[in-house]
Amino acid sequence: MPDALIVGATGLVGRAVIERFGSRPITVLARREVEGLAAQHKPLVAPPERWTDIIAAEKPAVLISCLGTTIRQAGSQAAFRAVDHDLVLAAARGAKAGGTPHMISVSSVGAAAKSGNFYLRTKGETEDDLRALGFDRLDLIRPGLLRGDRPGPQRLGEGIATIAAPLTDALLHGSFRRYRSISGNSVAAAIVALAGQGGLGVHIHENDAIRALAD
Repeated sequence: MPDALIVGATGLVGRAVIERFGSRPITVLARREVEGLAAQHKPLVAPPERWTDIIAAEKPAVLISCLGTTIRQAGSQAAFRAVDHDLVLAAARGAKAGGTPHMISVSSVGAAAKSGNFYLRTKGETEDDLRALGFDRLDLIRPGLLRGDRPGPQRLGEGIATIAAPLTDALLHGSFRRYRSISGNSVAAAIVALAGQGGLGVHIHENDAIRALAD
């Protein structure tokens, strides 16, 4: 497994990625201390404005971004974009400056720069800007509704959607399968599998591909 650095380690998927690394070390960069981090992992705590330089100095072989918030959590569209676009790009630019060849970034099903939905448009613009940086390999993870125990307060809408997921998933067939719910653990398993892969190019992974990688 190549040396990897993760940002967004405190969320549902990020925490699961660290668990999936098991005894293999991973560098964890966060704005505050990550509780319960195993001894083999390398913690780095710094304000986000320093992340670009820190990542460049670390020179990881793989950068994993599990960064993501919601407009409600962030408090405004501008604050949401500052995390889901600006901070993701800042981390990516640091990786490029340090010579990192491979980035894996969690995006969203339906991400599209021309979407009329602000959330999906931001995700799509982030994907496009990551492509423009020219990593040797870029893996874009586009899960549907994420299932799992999230840190922090329960999001009402997501809670309702998760309860309804078994019914709604059964109704989604064909090209709509990508909108089915998926567990955060499956997404994490796919990310760890991808971190060990070589190859070149931009690769988009939606639900069926994520599940295949996780098996």
